[in-house]
Amino acid sequence: MTKSIDKNRSDSSKEFSFNARDFDRVRDLIYKRAGISLADSKQEMVYSRLARRLRATGIHSFSEYLDSLENQEIDSEWEAFTNALTTNLTSFFREEHHFPILAEHVAGKKDPVSIWCSASSTGEEPYSIAMTLCEAFGTLRPPAHIIATDIDTNVLETASRGVYNLDRIEKLSAERTRKFFLKGKGAQEGLVRVRPELRDLITFKQLNLLEDSWPLSGEFDAIFCRNVMIYFDKPTQSKILKKFVPLMKSDGLLFAGHSENFLYVSDDFKLRGKTVYELAKSLASGTRTASRHLQKGNP
Repeated sequence: MTKSIDKNRSDSSKEFSFNARDFDRVRDLIYKRAGISLADSKQEMVYSRLARRLRATGIHSFSEYLDSLENQEIDSEWEAFTNALTTNLTSFFREEHHFPILAEHVAGKKDPVSIWCSASSTGEEPYSIAMTLCEAFGTLRPPAHIIATDIDTNVLETASRGVYNLDRIEKLSAERTRKFFLKGKGAQEGLVRVRPELRDLITFKQLNLLEDSWPLSGEFDAIFCRNVMIYFDKPTQSKILKKFVPLMKSDGLLFAGHSENFLYVSDDFKLRGKTVYELAKSLASGTRTASRHLQKGNP
């Protein structure tokens, strides 16, 4: 005999009323807002993270909080809601095998190198890219620029400061630590700051990958979109990958996360190496031009 699920039933042991119907509303809202597909198993995580928002706003139930969101009763709360549900797990040189590939790819390029890090989180990834470029060109001021974006404004603020606890760089070599970081003294003991030369290579800005248009121009030598697509369903993944195409140089590289496989989602890319993609040959000329016109809204 199948038991029916009462979506209005809440756990009376919790501080705030939160039932399956509330969870479904959260899932629907974050999907529409950020394209994130929350699994059934994320209900406790959602409660834990959004309970902080209820405390901050003085609201006493999830249904009331979600009503206020939908009615836009609290300025900027949509941003706080999105930030709360965005996962930001990162580290310096995470998935390390990508960075020698990037260094080899940019070596010897005559034109300035342009790279987009599409999920910068707290900054470790774009700073790792910047260090790689410095090493590839043998200078702290390489002919390169990095656009680092994220939907979460809180992590962008951290990334822009470039200040980290000392234990965040403990796995880096002594040479990289000396070359790219300044250790804090006195009141700043236990902290490190990335060198200003690295910070000068990067522009941080807020960007939602679900937006119809992105405030980006030009073509990139590489796009890092790592451990982001796992939060999107396949139609959303396909849409984003299609929009990457006109933003890439003909020999550009797309770096994905270790658990992501774009071959089942898009035929615009082919696998070059472990979680590294390049444009399919058919997009090297005519199709790329057509895609660029479409993105600009030209007939």
